[in-house]
Formats: sequence, C-alpha cells, structure tokens
Amino acid sequence: MSIPYLTLITFLPAAGAILMALWPRLSGRAIKITSLLLTLVPLVLSIAVFAGFDRSSSMAGVVQFEENLPWISLLNANYHLGVDGLSLPFLILTTLLGVLAVLISWKVELRVKEYFVWLLILQTSITGVFVSLDLLLFFIFWELELIPMYFLISIWGAGRKEYSALKYVLYTLFGGAFILAGILILFFATGSLDIASLASLDLNNFLRPALMVLTFFMFFIGFAIKLPAFPFHTWLPDAHTDAPTAASVILAGTLLKMGGYAMLRLNVAMFPDVCRDWAPLILTIAVINVIYGAAITLKQTDIKRLIAYSSVSHMGFVLLGIFTLGEISMNGAVLQMFSHGIITGLLFAITGVVMHNTHERDINKMGGLAKQMPRTAIIFILAGLGAMAVPATSGFIAEVSVFLGSFQSSVVPSGQVFTMICLLGLVLAAAYILWTVQRVFLGPGLDKFQMVKDADKTEIVFSVVFLLVMFGVGLYPQIIVDVIQTGVAPLAALFGG
Repeated sequence: MSIPYLTLITFLPAAGAILMALWPRLSGRAIKITSLLLTLVPLVLSIAVFAGFDRSSSMAGVVQFEENLPWISLLNANYHLGVDGLSLPFLILTTLLGVLAVLISWKVELRVKEYFVWLLILQTSITGVFVSLDLLLFFIFWELELIPMYFLISIWGAGRKEYSALKYVLYTLFGGAFILAGILILFFATGSLDIASLASLDLNNFLRPALMVLTFFMFFIGFAIKLPAFPFHTWLPDAHTDAPTAASVILAGTLLKMGGYAMLRLNVAMFPDVCRDWAPLILTIAVINVIYGAAITLKQTDIKRLIAYSSVSHMGFVLLGIFTLGEISMNGAVLQMFSHGIITGLLFAITGVVMHNTHERDINKMGGLAKQMPRTAIIFILAGLGAMAVPATSGFIAEVSVFLGSFQSSVVPSGQVFTMICLLGLVLAAAYILWTVQRVFLGPGLDKFQMVKDADKTEIVFSVVFLLVMFGVGLYPQIIVDVIQTGVAPLAALFGG
C-alpha cells in the first residue's frame, strides 16, 4: 500500500488543529511545540516527495504522487491530488513557510490556542490549492483560506485590522465569484471538473469563441485579484500593513503565489489561443504593476506598507514572465514566485522583529538601528540584496530568467517592448531598498533606541533558514529549475516552444 503523501501533507495541520482546539487544557508552550511538530512533519514529507519526484524530460507534464478517489458522483467530482513541475515548488514553499510561520509566532501570547489553530488551518487550505487536480476541490481550498486569514488579521493584527480583514475578504470573495462562474461554464460545456483532462481537451470544440474569451477572463480576474494585479491590488497594502507578522509572511510567501500558479494551471494550459490574443493587454497590466508599484513604494513611510507595495511591483515581473508565453520566461515566472516567497517572507519577518523591539514602524522616526540591532540589520540587508536581484541570490536567477526569456520570446510580437519598460523596475527596486536601509539602519543612533534589543536566537534561526534557501537556490538553481521545467515544457509546447 502506497503512502498517501499529499493527503498527509495537506490535512495533517488541520487535523492537528482540530484536536488541539478540542483538547481542554494545553499550555501556551505545549500549543506552540505541537504546532511546530504539525508543520515539521508535512515539511519532511514534502521533501520526500521532492526527492522522489522524477525530473526526467520523459515525465514532463506527468502528474506524480497521484491520489484519485470518487467523491461526488453527481457532479463527476473526484478527490484528486497530485503534483507536477508547476505545483511541487509551491508545495515545498508552503510547507517550509508553515514551519517558519510557527517560529515567527513564538512570541504570540494573545489567545494562543486560537491563533495557532487558525494558522494551521490556513496552511491546509493553501497546500490544498497547490495539490488539487479537481476544480471543485481546488475552489473549496481557495475559498477556505479566507476564514483563517480573516481571523488572523482581525484579532491579532494592528491598526485598522477589522477594516483590512474585511476588505481582504470582500476582494477575494468577489474574485471567487468569477472563478466559480468560470468553473461552472467549463463543467456545463464539458461535463468534467478534472483539471488535467480539461487541459488536454481542445475547448474550441465545446465553447464558442466569445464564451472562450469570457471564461478566460473570469478566471483571470479571480486570479489577478489574488496575485495581485492592477487595478485589483488595493487590498494588499492594507492587509499586509495590519496583519500580524506571520500572516504577512504567508500572504507574501504563498497566498499571492496562488494567483500566478492558477494562471499557469488554468488560463495558459486551457486557453492558449485566448492567451496569445490578449497577451498585449495583460502585459500592459504587468508594466503598470512594475512601474506603478515601485513608484508608490518609494513614497511609503510605513516600513510594512513599503514592503507590501514592493510585492505589487515584483508580481508584475511574474505577469511579464507568464504572458510573454516563452518557455524560459514562464520558467522564470515560477522561479520568481518561489524566490519572492522566500525573500519577501524574510523581509516581513525581520521587519516584524524591528517593529516588535522598537515599537516603531514609521521610517521617518527611525535611524541608526544598526548600532543597537547589528544582527537584525545584517539580515535585513542580505534580504534586501535578494530583493535587488544581486548575483548569488535566488532573486537574481529568477529575474534574469524572466527578462531574458521575455525578451527572447517571439510568441507575443511586442514582448520586447514590454520587457524593456519593465527593466526600469529593477532600478527602482534598488532605489527603495537602499533608501530604506539608509533611513532605518544607518546614520547616527537615536537616544530612544539605546535600550532596544537585537534579534534573539529563535529569530536568528528562522532568518538563517530563509537565507540558506535564498543563497542555495541562487548558487545552485538547478536544484529546482529541473522540476519547474517538467511543468512548464508542456505549456511552452502549446505556443511552439
């Protein structure tokens, strides 16, 4: 009997969370240690899946570690899980950030049991999105994520936390309505909810051209809200700013990636002709994301809001890589999402340390913190190097792949123009990262920060893990690029790649 790896990875955190919620008496420390174990086991299992994944070219597009059982016969829906080169990087990312989010939350003392229960359920919902191969199952996990994230922001957040939590939920529900409509159109037309089967069909035989375009954009709008793409991005700065640190890390690390992953899985795989026809419009949105996001980032004075807007800019690179529709560019887009999850996750985590220890988030009221917080300053600067795509970091190889692939791709005639404009985003990224380092950590120290503590052992541990992955992928990208290529190659073949 084979081990149901994906079921265990997906549901172990939620099952543990339910047991933990029903357990009458648990100390705060016991809850934290149990949560750590409930995230460590899925990480170990996902590493086993990663190690056992067949990366040979003959397995390109083949789903591995598949679990397929009848679920709702009336709807022809199955409990269908599996991973390929598109989903495996995000499975590893989600389980890794699950462990790190628990460590980042180690100082949480308010309603400890509830906090970690919601955190574990959130991990299950995100993991489920990346391993689901049935559209109904995919949608349930997609929507399930709203509940824990709403409570995490509205109870353990700061500032206008209720407003930000509600805004996030409304935006995502709005997007979910479009996704559900798209799923229903596909189901009524084909009678299938199986993602792999639908991707192998020529939908031109089932949908009229206008309905093909409508269905494509229903999916695209739903996923663009999550990514987030202009003009649907406005929930992101509020949610990031007011969320607790671990929730911000998960938001940046994996939640945004659900949008880009779903675009590749559904929009590109099922609607290649519509993709090619409408790519110039979407690439225009990518340019706006990159330039507008970076320009707004430069104006921010709240350090969390600054990192949030930088994510808007970086997700523009992802749109550029996907919708120039070249093999290298799409490889770069997936790698960019993985790399951004690590780098921006670390930036939010270490910013949380700064805010917790200084009780300050206004950049104009900071300065000279490197003297009181040298370890924190070094970690922030190293993460900043990754965000600036300095060589030897994962950010470098990801952005080089996106830009070279987009420039070389001939699928979209105007792709080179969009690529050249987006290059400006690299310059602006260097500007806002260096300016932030200068304003927060350099210069003369302020008297009010004389007694501020530096990062402690736990904070050093999770930061080192982030940095090891960032530099590990930067120095030896093949460790994950091999996997990504097996997922992207079949998509590129749709466009002659």
